[in-house]
Amino acid sequence: MLSSPQVQRHIGDRERDSSISPEHFNQLWLLRPLKQMVKKSLTLRKIGRLKRLSGCSMLLSHLACGESSWIPPGKLFLPHGKRFPYLKDKDGLFKTVISVLQAMFPIFSWCRHYNATKLRNDLLAGLTLASLCIPQSIGYATLAKLDPQYGLYTSVIPPLIYAVMGTSRDIAIGPVAVVSLLMSSMVPKLEDPEANPIAYRNLVLTTTFFAGIFQAAFGLFRLGFLVDFLSHAAIVGFVSGAAIVIGLQQMKGLLEIAHFTNKTDVISVMQAIWRSVHHYWNPHNFILGCSFLSFIILTRFVGKRNRKLFWLPATAPLISVVLSTLLVYLTRADKHGVMIIKHIKKGLNPGSIHELQFNNPHIGEVAKTGLIVAVIAITEATAVGRSFASIKGYRINGNQEMVAFGFMNILGSFTSCYVATGSFSRSAVNFSAGCETAMSNIVMAITVIISLELFTRLLYFTPIAVLSAIILSALPGLVDPHEAYYIWKVDKLDFLVCIGAFFGVLFASVEIGLLAAVIISFVKIIIISIRPGTEELGRLPGTDIFCDVNQYPMAVKNSKALIIRVKSGLLCFANANFVKEKIMKWATEEEENDSKGKRTVQVVILDMSNLMNIDMSGIASLLELQNNLASGGMELAITNPKWQVIHKLRLANFATKMGGRVFLTVGEAVDACLGAKMAAV
Repeated sequence: MLSSPQVQRHIGDRERDSSISPEHFNQLWLLRPLKQMVKKSLTLRKIGRLKRLSGCSMLLSHLACGESSWIPPGKLFLPHGKRFPYLKDKDGLFKTVISVLQAMFPIFSWCRHYNATKLRNDLLAGLTLASLCIPQSIGYATLAKLDPQYGLYTSVIPPLIYAVMGTSRDIAIGPVAVVSLLMSSMVPKLEDPEANPIAYRNLVLTTTFFAGIFQAAFGLFRLGFLVDFLSHAAIVGFVSGAAIVIGLQQMKGLLEIAHFTNKTDVISVMQAIWRSVHHYWNPHNFILGCSFLSFIILTRFVGKRNRKLFWLPATAPLISVVLSTLLVYLTRADKHGVMIIKHIKKGLNPGSIHELQFNNPHIGEVAKTGLIVAVIAITEATAVGRSFASIKGYRINGNQEMVAFGFMNILGSFTSCYVATGSFSRSAVNFSAGCETAMSNIVMAITVIISLELFTRLLYFTPIAVLSAIILSALPGLVDPHEAYYIWKVDKLDFLVCIGAFFGVLFASVEIGLLAAVIISFVKIIIISIRPGTEELGRLPGTDIFCDVNQYPMAVKNSKALIIRVKSGLLCFANANFVKEKIMKWATEEEENDSKGKRTVQVVILDMSNLMNIDMSGIASLLELQNNLASGGMELAITNPKWQVIHKLRLANFATKMGGRVFLTVGEAVDACLGAKMAAV
C-alpha cells in the first residue's frame, strides 16, 4: 500500500512527477474514493458529527498508512461501538416504525396536517370528480367489452387503495380509454366476449391481477427503469394512434352497429363502418349522440374562457347522461330504435378471487397482456402525476407509485375491477377543482358507492350513443400534434419513434405499435452507443483548461500534441474499434500535415474524463492504438480516467504496457510528454 507521503505526492505534487508510475498505478484506483471520503469527513466534522465518523476516520488512517483496513462493523457504523441502539431506545424504535409506515402508506404523512379547509376543498373536488367519473367509467367499461357496472367497480376500490399508498395529491384513479382499448383488443383474441362473456370477464380480471403483480414488482425491486424504454416520444405516438382508433370504434354506438369488428386497426374498423352505412341504420342514435357531443364541447369552450366556470365542463357528461336518460324515458325512444344500457347491477363490488383463471390454457398470453397493460398504465399515470406535481412544487416517489398501482390492481382483481390507472382528463378536473390531497379520490369513491347502491336503476334508459359522445369528448386531449411537431424540431430520431408507434397502432395493432416504438428506441440507443463522437481539445489562453476547439474558437491547439476526447460513457466491444479507427484517421491526417510542414504532432493524448466504464475490448483497442501510433513515430497518453476505469486498467496491468503514460489531467500529460521529448533532444 502507499504511505501517507506518497498519497500526498500523487495528489498534489505535479512539478516533481507528473506521470503515474506503473508500480504506483495499481494503488491509484483507491485515491479518488479516498479523497472523496476525506472531504466528506472534514465537512461533517465541521457541523458537529465527529463521533459518527470515528469509524470512517479509522478506515482512512488504515488505508493511508498501509495497515489492515478491516474494522469491526460495530465500530465503523455505530457510535462508540454500540450495536443497534435503537432497539434499546423505545422512542427510537417508535420513530423507526412511524417512518416505515409513512414510507409505505403516505396517508400517515399528510393526514397529520389535515384540517377543515383542506377537507372542504377535497370534498368539492371529489364531488366534481365523481360527476365526470361516473359517466366516463360506464363508457370505458363498454369500450373494454364489459358490463357497465364494472367501470363503476373500478372507480371504487382502486381509488381507495391509492389514497392510502400513493404519493400524488392530484391524480384521479379509475378506468381510462387507452387501457380499455388494450383490453378490448388483446383479450378477445383469447375469448370471444359475445359468445362467452363470463369467460371473457374472468380473463380480464386475471389480466388485471398479472398487471398488478408486474407493477408491484417494478416498485419493490426498483425496476422502474424498465418503463423508461417507452420514451416520451413513443407514448405521444401511441396515445395519439390509440385515441383515433377509440374514436372510430365509437361509431358503433352512434350508428347502432350490432356486429362490429374485434380488430383495432383503422382499415378493419373503416370497413365495418362502411358495411353498416350501406345497410339500414337508425338516425336517432346519431342525432342524439352528436347533439350531446356538441353540448359537452361547448361547455368545455366556456370553461376555458372563464376559469370560474371550471365545474361546467366537469359536470357536462353527468348532465348529458341525466338529460338524455329523461328524454329517452319520457319519449320512449328505445321503442323507436335508440339503443340503451338497460340493466346495471346494483350493489357494491362482489368478490372475484374465485373467478381468476390461473389454470387457463392461455395463461401465458394473459400474463403477456398483463405486462403490456402494466407498462402502459404506469407510464401514463407517472406522466400525469409528475406534470401536476411540478406545477404545485412537490415530488412524487416513482417506486412507491408503482407499488401503489400494483396493490390497487391486485386487490381490484379480487373485487371485480379491471386495470385502473391515472386519468389525465379527470386529474385535470381534480386539479382545477382545487384538490389538496388524495382525499378527493376517497370522496369520489364514496360517491360512486352511493350511486351503485341507489341510482343504478335510474340509468336503465341511458342511451349508448351519449356514452359514445362522452368518450369522444375526452379524446381531443389525447391527440397532441403540437408535441409531435416539437419532437420533430428537437430530435429526428425521437420523431421516428413517435411515428412508428402512431402508425403501428393505426394500421397494425396496439401491441405492434408498442413493439415498433420499443424496437426503434433500442436501435436509436445502439446507434448512439456504437458511433460515439470525438472532439479535439485546445487550451484556453492563460488557463490550464482544455475544451472543444469547435465550441470554443478561442481555444488554442497544441502544435505538437493531438488532444482528443471521446464523447461516450462506455468504451466496449460495440464501439472500441470505431473509436480506434477514428483516432487513427485523425492522427494520419495530422501526419500528412506534418509532411507538408503545417503541424508536427508527436503525442496523441486521449482524455477519458467522459468514460465511465471500459471492457476488455476497449482495453485491447487502446493497446492496439498505442502500437499503431508508435509505428508512425507518435506516443499515446491517457488522462483523467475515472476510478472505475482505473480499477479495470489496474487489473489488466495496463500501466506497465503503456509505459506509465497515464496522467491525472490533460495539462500534466502535455507538460510531461512534450517536456520529456524536449529534454531528450
